[in-house]
Amino acid sequence: MPSPAPSPQADYTAACLHCAQPTEYPLDHPGTVLCPVCEWQEAQRSACSG
Repeated sequence: MPSPAPSPQADYTAACLHCAQPTEYPLDHPGTVLCPVCEWQEAQRSACSG
């Protein structure tokens, strides 16, 4: 059985640094790249760290 072809978006998006899921950012995006879920979790942690 052939493996499914990767989506075109997967070729151009960076992987999340925490969970390796595709992000909304291009491969050449500078800085820390996180998926929407990890971005939200990181925002929650930093908001509560008084």
